[in-house]
Amino acid sequence: MSETSFKTERFYSPTKGRMSFEEVICDVVRIMESDLEAPYAIVVGTDSHSSVGEVDFVSAIIIHRLGKGGRYFWRRTRESKIHTLRQKIYREATLSFELAKAVMEELKDRTLLDYNLEIHVDVGERGKTKELIDEVVGMIVGSGFSVKTKPDAYAASSVADKHT
Repeated sequence: MSETSFKTERFYSPTKGRMSFEEVICDVVRIMESDLEAPYAIVVGTDSHSSVGEVDFVSAIIIHRLGKGGRYFWRRTRESKIHTLRQKIYREATLSFELAKAVMEELKDRTLLDYNLEIHVDVGERGKTKELIDEVVGMIVGSGFSVKTKPDAYAASSVADKHT
């Protein structure tokens, strides 16, 4: 999936319902511009759920006004031909990376406000994903993004997980 495809996909907001990627970006900018002195974090994460022959991926974009709460937006994609845990985790990380890159590209053209952008991946020291941590974190960090894993990866393990 290329980053330009996000422009045609539907996202959802718990408060606003269906939104385009353009509307999500406008909302993120509006939130940041509502308090110019506040520090912000933009967090992207993806979680998935497997069913017969298909994997349901949910990616979330969170705009967090540090110390004051935040808002999130999510989208769902379904894919087949994912057969192993490694494939599923790499696809989650790739979807998060592509979405974070698209968000950053759009924001650089719309605002000069300062924010941190991080990607949350659904891997951790406990469980079946522990042997994938170094690979997945290396892939994200090598692409220039900050990354968090479980238990600190709330965008993937809490927000996106809520909609899988």
